[in-house]
Amino acid sequence: MTTGSAGAGTLTEHGTQVAKAVALLLGAILCFDAMSILVRILSDHYSPAELSAYRNVVGVLPSLALLVYTGELSFRKGAFRIEQWPLAILRGIAVACAQWSFYGALAVLEIATVSALSQINAVFVVLLSIVVLGEKVGPWRWLAVGLGFAGALMILKPGSDAFSWYALLPILAAACYAFSMVTVRKFTPETSNAMIYLYSSAAAAVGAVILAGFTTEFSPIRGWVDLALVLAMGIIGGTGVLIMMLAYRMAAAAVLAPFTYFSLLTAFLVGWIVFGEFPVEKLFPGVLLIVVAGGVIMWRENRARGA
Repeated sequence: MTTGSAGAGTLTEHGTQVAKAVALLLGAILCFDAMSILVRILSDHYSPAELSAYRNVVGVLPSLALLVYTGELSFRKGAFRIEQWPLAILRGIAVACAQWSFYGALAVLEIATVSALSQINAVFVVLLSIVVLGEKVGPWRWLAVGLGFAGALMILKPGSDAFSWYALLPILAAACYAFSMVTVRKFTPETSNAMIYLYSSAAAAVGAVILAGFTTEFSPIRGWVDLALVLAMGIIGGTGVLIMMLAYRMAAAAVLAPFTYFSLLTAFLVGWIVFGEFPVEKLFPGVLLIVVAGGVIMWRENRARGA
C-alpha cells in the first residue's frame, strides 16, 4: 500500500511538472506574439539589426531578475562562472542571428507566414541532434524532414512571382533557434537556468550590437513612446525566451512539441486582428505538411521514450 501510494505520488508530481512546463510554454508563445506586434510597429522607423540590438541589451534584465529571485546574484569571485561557458556564449550568438533574421522577416511578411515557416524548427532540431548530440535518425524521422522541407517550399514558391528572398529569413531563424534548443541539453543538470540564460543573453546582446554596428547606422530613439515600446519589446521577448528555456528543462521536448503549434493559431489571430492580414492561400497546403512533419517527429520521440 505504501509503495503504491509513493508511486501515485511520483506520477502526480510528474504530471504537475509537465502541466507547469506546458503553461510556461504557452506563456512564452504569447510573449513572442506580443513582441512580434511591437517589432512590426517599430520596424517603420528602425532596422532589424537595431531592434535586435535593443531587444538583446534590454533582454538581459529578465536574467538578472531571475538571479535576484533565486538568490544567485553575487559579486564574489567566480560567482558568475559556469563550466560550459563557451557553449553558453555560442548559444547567445546563435540567438542574436536568429533574432536579426526573425525581425527582418516580420518587417515585410505577414506574422502568420513568419510563424508557419518558423515551425520548420522541429526539422532542424532533428538534423542538429545528429550533429550535436550524435543521435541516430531512422526512416520515419527522415520522412518528417522531407515533409517539413516540402511544406516550406510550398509556402516559399521558389521560381514564381510570389517568391520573396525575405521568406528565407524565418527559416534561417528557425535553424538558429533549433541550435539554441538542442545545445541546452548539453549542459549538466547542476548548471543553473539563470546562469545559462545570463550568459546567452549577454552574448546575444554583444553579438547583436556588433552585427548592427557593421550593417546599419543606429537611429536615435524618436521619443518617449518609442523608448517605452523598445523597453517593452526587450523585456517581453527576454521573458519569453527565459520561460521557454525553463519549460524545456522541466519536460521532454516530445511532450511539449504538440503545444508549439498553438503559435500558428495565435500568430494568425494577431496578424488578422491587429494588422488585417489573412494569408490563407499562401499558407495552405504547405503549412499542413510542416505540421504533419512535426507530428511524425513527436510520435517517434514518444515511441523512443516508451511513451
